[in-house]
Amino acid sequence: MLHHFCSLLCLIVSISMHTLIFFSNYSLIYHLIPTFLMLFSQSFPSPSETYLIDFSCLRPAKHLRVPVPSLLEHFNLNKCFNKSSIAFMTKVATSSGIGDETYIPPPLRLIPISPTHKDAIQESHMLFFPTLNELFAKTKVLPQEIDLLVVNCSGFCPSPSLSSILVNRYNMRSDVKSYNISGMGCGAGVIGVDIAKRFLENRRAKLFALVISTEIVSTGWYPGNDQRKLVLNCLFRMGCAAALVTNQAKADQIQPKYCLRHLLRTQHTYDDNAYHVASMKEDDEGITGFSIERHVENAVSALLWSHLRYLGPIILPWQEKIRYVMYRIGSNDMEYVPDFKKAFNHLCFPSSGMQLIKRIGKGLGFGEEGLEAVLATFHRYGNQSSASIWYQMAYLEAKRKIKKGDRVLQLGIGSGLKCNSLVLECVRDFESDLKANPWGDCLHHYPACMHAIMT
Repeated sequence: MLHHFCSLLCLIVSISMHTLIFFSNYSLIYHLIPTFLMLFSQSFPSPSETYLIDFSCLRPAKHLRVPVPSLLEHFNLNKCFNKSSIAFMTKVATSSGIGDETYIPPPLRLIPISPTHKDAIQESHMLFFPTLNELFAKTKVLPQEIDLLVVNCSGFCPSPSLSSILVNRYNMRSDVKSYNISGMGCGAGVIGVDIAKRFLENRRAKLFALVISTEIVSTGWYPGNDQRKLVLNCLFRMGCAAALVTNQAKADQIQPKYCLRHLLRTQHTYDDNAYHVASMKEDDEGITGFSIERHVENAVSALLWSHLRYLGPIILPWQEKIRYVMYRIGSNDMEYVPDFKKAFNHLCFPSSGMQLIKRIGKGLGFGEEGLEAVLATFHRYGNQSSASIWYQMAYLEAKRKIKKGDRVLQLGIGSGLKCNSLVLECVRDFESDLKANPWGDCLHHYPACMHAIMT
């Protein structure tokens, strides 16, 4: 915005000076003054676009698969749960809509379950290295070319950090900027892209930023009997996504798939109800677990509505803005929802259980077809925290639903509560490589099972 204002101001001043010099019959040499002024204005750093070159999502090894019946048996074999807790987790797992092809890490397959710090580090290796190897191979970008590294993992923050593990593993440059985000939950993916955007903008040289979203599931395991903390045992699964972002799109290099058009972050952390609705705390027996309160849906609905009030004026077409204003003037019905399908073509948001998926989808005016990618991801991979939205993007690409000019809204909702969103516009047509897509081996099953999931 500042660059455009300065350029416009210099243009107006230059034209005025040329006009004044011409009508005042000054020497032609005076015309060099406004000319130099225009050249000076061109030296201002122009805000560059932010592009998503490509992304990769992990497809865990087959031997890590955990069908729902096996998970329920595992609950029974671990003596840490009482009958009430087992009944509760059985109800959650069987009614949630999660499928039999999800994955859990090796430490959670043991009896008794007692993950260590070493287990968590090994799990991070299982997540990071295959995902990044695939992304570097797809984009032909070397690890030494990375200028910024952002890793978000909500529940595990070791020392050295997760980002340091990657800098060491891939022998990245000594001047690479690395960041580690923790405690942000399912909304951290958009925060990582925001950090990358701010780093890349107003840079003349072409730079690369690597944003990684994952969760170390073994550290979130709760071996107690507080039902508010048992939901994560039932729904959270392995997953990792990595996105390569840049500030330029040159014809002689690999072309980006998407351009970042909008990014917005809001939060309700100031509100005590929202602040405590999802948090890590100890139970009465001193066992730590991630607690999800019963009023979470109401808190998320209020957060989402507040976020959309800011997002709508940014992304909605002017016709829909006028329609919304006219409706508000003529009606006291506060439940009116603008037609957001006119602002974007596809929707991705955290796969946090069937009931919450339906509620968020309804709030945005999306039915079963519009929620296909979200439902399929939850059924196939479970809740993967901030990585879920990238698996949904991969599904849309694998189904060839995204065309040039289409816009995708990524909506991240995390603990705090925080709501973060970004709008990506597809800038070229492309064919998705199913061998490098996490849906390559199961795409034919979807959306055939969507009806069974929704009912």
